[in-house]
Amino acid sequence: MSHRHPLHCIVPPHILEAIAERGSPRQQARAKASQAASEQMRTERQRITARPVLAAQPGAKERIVYTANFGTSLPGQKVRGEGEPPSGDAAVDEAYDGSGDTFDLYQQTYGRDSIDGNNMRLDSTVHYHQGYDNAFWNGEQMVYGDGDEDLPADERLFNRFTKSLDVIGHELTHGVTQFTANLVYRNQPGALNEHFSDVFGSLVRHWKLSQTADQADWLIGADLITDNVNGDALRSMKAPGTAYDDPVLGKDPQPAHMQDYVNTQQDNGGVHINSGIPNHAFYVVATEIGGNAWEKAGLIWYQTLIGGRLSSQAEFQAAADLTYQIAGELYSANSLEQQAVRTGWRAVGITVGGATPPPEPPPPQPGQGCFAAVLTLGLVR
Repeated sequence: MSHRHPLHCIVPPHILEAIAERGSPRQQARAKASQAASEQMRTERQRITARPVLAAQPGAKERIVYTANFGTSLPGQKVRGEGEPPSGDAAVDEAYDGSGDTFDLYQQTYGRDSIDGNNMRLDSTVHYHQGYDNAFWNGEQMVYGDGDEDLPADERLFNRFTKSLDVIGHELTHGVTQFTANLVYRNQPGALNEHFSDVFGSLVRHWKLSQTADQADWLIGADLITDNVNGDALRSMKAPGTAYDDPVLGKDPQPAHMQDYVNTQQDNGGVHINSGIPNHAFYVVATEIGGNAWEKAGLIWYQTLIGGRLSSQAEFQAAADLTYQIAGELYSANSLEQQAVRTGWRAVGITVGGATPPPEPPPPQPGQGCFAAVLTLGLVR
């Protein structure tokens, strides 16, 4: 998969790989089919150049939801347009509402007009592929699978992907990143790309539910996971590495500290794995500041992403330094907000304004040597 033409999927490859190896025959077939469909779309993605479509009026939402009718042709058949009544199809109406909520957060909180900042129409396609276990931003639009809704109840691992507002916000934020910092989708820049999507996907949900930083659960994809999975979500920003521990999906491999940074060639250098480090930093910043996370912590991160100072090759240290600098510009030097940023990055092993040494694996702990070896073998092939 090219880091210059990435397909931004919400379910990371290590989860689908685990299901393809450990699931029931039907679950294995489903995971392999989803992997194949994603790979086909990655090939298509390399030929896509985003073509922004302007809304009729500046600042106005314009949404269209299509159905692929369980095929792979995009965008598909139009089902619902802006201002039209609910369709009665849950996936269609969730995609419509979720893209509207994401638009509203960006516009009402940060003054941004749509994904590209220039009134881009928000197109979504639902019912993509038969039983597709993923959702993605392809550079032009959102695409959602139906998960395992057609499998027997006791074998379902994922609900339909439009059910999770933070997933919708996450994927649309990949579009915001595409039109701003355009972070290269590999290694630490790629993990930052995933991190910004987790941040604003989470903030859309907090905003919609009117939850303060202390009230929120800080989970990503909690509405996707069925009761058959021993877990709460795809990721946890509050406690990376604890979102799931399941016989089929495996154990959440996200680290929360630089000392546990995962070096791997898979997943474009672990973009869905090492994003746990900046994710946890943001969680600490938001809770240190308190109140509504989308207001102050979110504004710092938003200005970092869109301000033109974050390089497309930026690593964690650069992001830490820039968020600290911007917090000082927004709220004054040594303010509560700037000190919260320092505290957040320090909590994950990064010192703002100073060089952070390259991550080294932690020394083996008693009883953990085999697990560490198995985890490494599972990620590096």
